[in-house]
Amino acid sequence: MTIWDWSYVWEALPYLSLGAIVTVEATLFGFAIASILGLVFALIRQSRNRYVSTAMAEVVEFIRSTPLLLQVFFIYFVGPEFGMFIPAWIAGVGMLGVHYAAYCSECYRAGIETVDGGQWEACTALNLSPQRSWRAIILPQAIPPIAPALGNYFVGMFKDTPILAAIAIPEMLQRAKNFGGENYRYIEAITMVGFFYLVFSLVASAIVQAVSFWLNRRYHLQ
Repeated sequence: MTIWDWSYVWEALPYLSLGAIVTVEATLFGFAIASILGLVFALIRQSRNRYVSTAMAEVVEFIRSTPLLLQVFFIYFVGPEFGMFIPAWIAGVGMLGVHYAAYCSECYRAGIETVDGGQWEACTALNLSPQRSWRAIILPQAIPPIAPALGNYFVGMFKDTPILAAIAIPEMLQRAKNFGGENYRYIEAITMVGFFYLVFSLVASAIVQAVSFWLNRRYHLQ
């Protein structure tokens, strides 16, 4: 029995490609949720109402302090006991986004706090509305410095997608395990999955660096 058999590679490739599509889709949708919801969390943390700000801080800390797998299990398996019957895809990708939103919110908050206080005073002096102040003045200065950290969370989310297999979402690693079990050959399929994760992570990291450099140049932060 040979250690590596290329015939199994070509046989597994179409099957794993379907899982790769699911993995990439879950990452993109999950990060879209995380980036938007994380900003909402951060803005609520900036509320002048101490009770609202504290409550949001506790929610973020709770999400960050509990395992992602436990959160996915709870929403999918425990949810029906409370009348919440959520499809596996929505439950898995949704919790992936919510979990990483808690981390992204801390990035946003750190970026917001780096904005000089004089910028807030200038917005008040110009009689800008809060919405316009945030959109035109504060966020364009707060986001570029934290782009690399947000990109790291994007890559981290991609590497966490195998957790979705726990609720029967056929992502790439789950398909590799199924293929190995059916053919009694795991090395080719698992190795291909590892190679895909490596390539995607390297490419995503390069894109994040390029985007970060572009943002810093655009907003004259370098």
